[in-house]
Amino acid sequence: MPAPQGSPAWANELALAYESGAHGQFILYGNVHDRIAVGARLVNLAGYLENELLAGFQIVLSYDMGNGLTIERGGELVEKWAGADLKRTPREPLEAVQYISKYLRYLGNLRVLGRESKENVAVILRGIDQIAPADGNGYEHGSLTSLLREWASEPPFADLPFTSILIADNLNDVEPQIAFDAHTARIRVPLPDASALERALGILQTQNAAAFASNTNLNQLAAALAGVTVSALESLIKVRAHSKQVLGPQDLTRIKKDLVERDSGGLVEFIESKRTLDDYHGQDALKHWLRQDIALWQAGDLKALPMGYLLCGPVGTGKTFLVECLAGEAGVPVVKLKNFRDRWVGSSEGNLEKIFRLVRALGRCMVFIDEADQTLGRRESGSGDSGLSGRLYSMIAQEMADTANRGRVLWILASSRPDLIEVDLKRPGRVDVKVPLMPTATQAESGGLIGALAKRYGLVIEPSELVRLESKMPTLLTPGAAEALVVKAYRHSRTQNVAPGAALEACLVGYQNPVPADVLEFQMRIAAREATDLAFVPEQFRKFAAPGAAQS
Repeated sequence: MPAPQGSPAWANELALAYESGAHGQFILYGNVHDRIAVGARLVNLAGYLENELLAGFQIVLSYDMGNGLTIERGGELVEKWAGADLKRTPREPLEAVQYISKYLRYLGNLRVLGRESKENVAVILRGIDQIAPADGNGYEHGSLTSLLREWASEPPFADLPFTSILIADNLNDVEPQIAFDAHTARIRVPLPDASALERALGILQTQNAAAFASNTNLNQLAAALAGVTVSALESLIKVRAHSKQVLGPQDLTRIKKDLVERDSGGLVEFIESKRTLDDYHGQDALKHWLRQDIALWQAGDLKALPMGYLLCGPVGTGKTFLVECLAGEAGVPVVKLKNFRDRWVGSSEGNLEKIFRLVRALGRCMVFIDEADQTLGRRESGSGDSGLSGRLYSMIAQEMADTANRGRVLWILASSRPDLIEVDLKRPGRVDVKVPLMPTATQAESGGLIGALAKRYGLVIEPSELVRLESKMPTLLTPGAAEALVVKAYRHSRTQNVAPGAALEACLVGYQNPVPADVLEFQMRIAAREATDLAFVPEQFRKFAAPGAAQS
């Protein structure tokens, strides 16, 4: 099974494992429904396996639930077996696997009799997650599991020139006794990298020239579209060519966002931010630190770069907004995790696999997990979730601690209750910098925050007016509460036809903080105690820091 020149890395890995005798059974999982550039064509995975990787095999059989068992190559050889009935190959999974097993035992018997057959046999099982699913409810589940495990390690199967390739979207959707058998090699098919996309774009440009400008740089285009599947790109380019619309750099951001979100099945929100840290009001010590980290990142000096940040503080303190500003400053996309939990067994873990697959393909990016105390799971699962929370926790913890991601993936967790996040997830090596975001400490800070937000709404309040109203400004004002106050003042100014300053003054009368004082103080105390460095904590709030913390 020599891999053809220029084969993807996963194909080379598979070929090496087979030719060395290390493994005969493989599970391919991940981006298994995409297209692969081969010469001047784009082919699907099954076609690539059959015609390229398994080109030296005389007999190739394939099975999926829709088409049943198909003899792709070598029918005349199979027909020599007395048990062959090529006109009535099985359609049901157990019968198909039994059919293949009997044929292989026949070849094994020939070998024992000294009449060894020289034919190499390969079997491709598409949709193994449907044939033998992780929930144990598949068709004839136990029998199928037993037979497939025999293929991996038991004679005569292990003694024959035989390989079985099982294909699944997600490894966690497959029966664990098959997926994690020691004799089975698990090989992840990643999303295409920039070089694979460039080869695919070259083919698509030849076939759909109307979608490309004459001066299109395919290398730059491929780099800009990292994280997109070839299939999605092919569909887009065909539509553009039919409409005579050129694929230009001006719409790459929107295209990438649309394609990534579609391919991820709504599990992530893809954010391209145009904000910078200049748009974030206050927290000068924090912004200075973050800008230093970004400078290291952009210079490729990764030794001191954190693996992740934890943004904590009371509700409404602008944690999500800070992430957008940080991403815009760094010039990288943000992948925001949405609700990946599912009520079906194995689905949540499969959803996480898809997300990790996307993150690995994007290159430099940030992964943002809001409400991290609810999303990340717990080391010890409760009795009501069948261990789901613990499994999700383990998967996320492992991915966050992967040192190969340093400088590629920056994890950002946000929570108003960081005390509920497992300590092990917050440790250095996963989250190196913990940042408290606090409300305003003085009336002057509140006035400055309101003034900055008012400009975004076109509510022009003169600095002298803000100084005049300073004594009426509330303290402990979060950006969320300040924005609500500005919106109220804007409405009052428009409906009552009064000057912006007067409108704001009217709205300050009787103002009450939307967050109860005891809740606000509790969340501030937790945030201050989480801080990596007291320089991040405004001096007025350092009394909330852990006892014995060094004051600066």
